[in-house]
Amino acid sequence: MALQIEVLHRPFVDIGADTKAPAAVAHYAQPGLSVIVPTRNEAGNIEQLVSRLERAMPDVALEIVFVDDSDDETVAAIKATQEHARSRILLIHRPPGERTDGLGGAVVIGLANAGAPWACVMDADLQHPPELVPRLFAQAQEKNSDLVIASRFTQEGSIGSFGRMRAALSNVSSTAARIMFPGRLQNVSDPLSGFFLVRKATLPIDALRPHGFKILLEILVRTPHLRVSEVGFTFGERFAGKSKASLREGGRYLAHLCRLRFNDDALRFLRFLIIGLSGLLVNTLLLALATETLGVFYLWSAVLATQGSTLWNFALTEGWVFSDRRAGQSRWARLAMFLVMNNAALLLRGPLMYLLTDRLGIFYILSNIISLGALMALRYTLADRLIWAQGAREKHLEGPFNYNIHGIVTVYSEVWLPELERFMTSMASPSPTIRVRIGNVTRARKQQEATPTGAARHLRYTESLGVLGFGMDITMGDTIDVLASPILRHSPHVLYTNVVEPILRWTFVEKGYALIHGACIAVGTDAYLVTARTDTGKTTTMLKILARQRRTVDRTAFLSDDLTLLAPNGRVLSYPKPLTISFHTVKAINSALLTRGEQLVLPFQSRIHSRSGRRFAFLLTQTKLPVATINTIIQFLVPPPKYHVQRLVPSVKVTPEARLAGMFVIQRGGEGNQILENAEALDILMTNCEDAYGFPPYPAIKEFLYGSTTSNLQQIERSIVQQALDPCPTTLLRSTTMDWAERISALVNLPTERREPVIEASGDTATVTA
Repeated sequence: MALQIEVLHRPFVDIGADTKAPAAVAHYAQPGLSVIVPTRNEAGNIEQLVSRLERAMPDVALEIVFVDDSDDETVAAIKATQEHARSRILLIHRPPGERTDGLGGAVVIGLANAGAPWACVMDADLQHPPELVPRLFAQAQEKNSDLVIASRFTQEGSIGSFGRMRAALSNVSSTAARIMFPGRLQNVSDPLSGFFLVRKATLPIDALRPHGFKILLEILVRTPHLRVSEVGFTFGERFAGKSKASLREGGRYLAHLCRLRFNDDALRFLRFLIIGLSGLLVNTLLLALATETLGVFYLWSAVLATQGSTLWNFALTEGWVFSDRRAGQSRWARLAMFLVMNNAALLLRGPLMYLLTDRLGIFYILSNIISLGALMALRYTLADRLIWAQGAREKHLEGPFNYNIHGIVTVYSEVWLPELERFMTSMASPSPTIRVRIGNVTRARKQQEATPTGAARHLRYTESLGVLGFGMDITMGDTIDVLASPILRHSPHVLYTNVVEPILRWTFVEKGYALIHGACIAVGTDAYLVTARTDTGKTTTMLKILARQRRTVDRTAFLSDDLTLLAPNGRVLSYPKPLTISFHTVKAINSALLTRGEQLVLPFQSRIHSRSGRRFAFLLTQTKLPVATINTIIQFLVPPPKYHVQRLVPSVKVTPEARLAGMFVIQRGGEGNQILENAEALDILMTNCEDAYGFPPYPAIKEFLYGSTTSNLQQIERSIVQQALDPCPTTLLRSTTMDWAERISALVNLPTERREPVIEASGDTATVTA
């Protein structure tokens, strides 16, 4: 069942200057404050709450968002109240099946739908006095706070008429939270308050995972950069209805406290580690038995011991570590993958054991223990992301998938393409620009060559491994048909990057756009490109700029990181692929919302997909090895660390388009800035574009792609970029310290402090102006 969202009253109408716009498309002025009110059977309190809020803030454009889980007449009471309310009333009713995350989940839904830059969260029972809201607003301005908490435990606060037992429980709960998070809650006296004011732009709303009542604690723990202050208040008497506090909610609170402290990923890894230690004991006993009793050479004994410990570990891992992830594949399939993983690890462990034992003289049993411990993180990563990766499989199991890229190009794919996720649409195009299917490439090629004109319209690339290797067949026509080999179904990053993206590049050129290799930010309506050779530091530079400017989200926005769509008139369209990051990138921005499990495996992932890894891969292209197949298998086993920008800079704003105002070329080595001539800037950008597409099979297919029409697509692409760049300055930034983010921020005059709304407080009222 879907959420029922109903706007009951919209008094703040602003049609704007466009008189051609139909009335149904009218724009509504942004409210100054959204009050989020989760309700459950509060019918008797609604009228009083709305009335007191409007009296407390007569000069503020008020929006009241009710997120309702009621089974009584609360919905009817809200609808009745809106008849005489001056506020905009938004009603979100959650059916019974959608209420499993309690009050905290209701607040998150309210925040996601709130229209004002500031949101005040409060209860409907009037124990949170509406008359305090102006003081919270004034405090935000006075202290320049992101979050203002109405506290019961400051000097001027009070728990009111709490009974002795309830007061004790409240103190114990708050103390437990402060013990678990001494750093985050150091200056917070009431981390369990349900009454607070917050700046919406600073919240990672999509990352909040509340359970039960205590949404404020979730916000404080998951958003460490918030500037927090408090206002004391006296907890009031309930006006009507019954309290929702219960022993069950207390249990949910304790469980959630543990999840916040250790999180599910850390607890899961701890269980995996415990099982691994027990498996280590089994492995060691079997190793010693085979070597000492049966006289088997210790390396062969390691092979035998691995089979026994693998069966032991699988049984316990299946039943304890990933017991919640059994859907999607059969137990026998998971066991087979687990056996393959551990035996493949022997290819790494064997040489390590030999080096430690025969060369360094370490006892073979100790060498075995060292080799097993060295691969623990890798084994957990593969188990979590591949063997028991139920979440990813369930989300993207059923195709087909349709993508619409700014209305210019449409893509139909039987396989989920994660890089195009932000362009996914439920509407299938009857004639997609590109159609991607999975099948037997060799068989399809034979069928196509039987047609009279088939040979001239097709290109096939395979690595002579049949259905087990990388292969593709491209059919050019009104719809570009792509048939990819079955192995690519399991490595969607390779399918997109090495097959679909090169086709998109030249398809966009035919449509009058250039898909260029450059990151892009918007400052107001101006777009600034940042280009460099692959693996120079564009991603880190972009994220550092956005992280520095998270307090000025009204001005700075994200357009793209790796590829940007550019029109000849300078129009820049966003291309928000997930960003491939490194361990050093996360350390540099210090705001990423990665789980502990993701942080644990990131160093290994980033090493595999680093500049040195890319350099090694290009060395392999000089051999006769099936490099595209090897790349597909590696990215299947160790997926690249890709995350959308909101996971890395939580408060970032993403804008769909802007107008090109300048370009920066960043370069390692040397110092200083240099203004480039237009011709030189164009040459650098085009070279960088070609550099981004150098990995197989691109060298073998590029002439087919840009030579498949009567037009010279290379010249057209260069002309598009030249026309867009000509009016704009290009600056080369050389650096040995990679300080490009600071220098770019200075050159485009990005502010270091946010522009605050002015809040004028007088008595019990507050006025907000831009």
